[in-house]
Amino acid sequence: MYLLLIACAAFLATTAGGFFALRLKYRLHLVLGFSAGAVIGVAFFDLLPEALAIGSKHYTVPTLLTWSAVGFFVYLILDRAVLYYGQAAQPDGDHDHDHPPAHGALGAGSLSAHSYLDGLAIGFAFQTSSALGAIVTMGVLTHDFSDGINTMNLVLKNGGSRKDGLRWVVIDALAPAAGIGSSAIFTLPEQVLGIVLAIFFGFFLYIGASDFIPESHHAHPKVLTTTMTLIGAAVIYAAVLFIR
Repeated sequence: MYLLLIACAAFLATTAGGFFALRLKYRLHLVLGFSAGAVIGVAFFDLLPEALAIGSKHYTVPTLLTWSAVGFFVYLILDRAVLYYGQAAQPDGDHDHDHPPAHGALGAGSLSAHSYLDGLAIGFAFQTSSALGAIVTMGVLTHDFSDGINTMNLVLKNGGSRKDGLRWVVIDALAPAAGIGSSAIFTLPEQVLGIVLAIFFGFFLYIGASDFIPESHHAHPKVLTTTMTLIGAAVIYAAVLFIR
């Protein structure tokens, strides 16, 4: 029952982010700054410690960190592939202008795929403990709000219509529920779960450091966005201490 409620919350958070992007564009850098800190906070303060605590029963610490690096670089490759194919889809000689709607769809599709992975992360985390599930859920919900913002912005800035943006936001909003549902079909052995958490640490680290931080700081006051990033990380750190 609680997973159904979380799926609904993820849907609402993503759609709220999409509408926020339409209404309050001038505040996006602050929201993205907070989300960057929250996502990186989940990575360092929760996913990595849990991966080491669970996985070290079966693997060495260097092995687990290697899997974290695999997660980081796999996400990097996927991110670059989306960019490459988006640029390839442009008409010849048009690379100095906005990307066509197809590029926005590729970017929005990658965010939706990541949201599906977020749902899997929530489900697998609850397989470990309610405390871990609650912490991962907090980070994912914060990230889902930013996903809604980013999905809408990707579509609109690449020539898509408001209707296109809303359609992709809905797809992105449903993806975590699909991931949560998939995690309910099967359970992971402890030795596999440790590796999965290590990989997700790499995912979250890349998303926060490579996507959110540069986007939040681009052409905006650095003091405010940096402060919001630190606040986001501090909130997750405090939540981890409180729940545990």
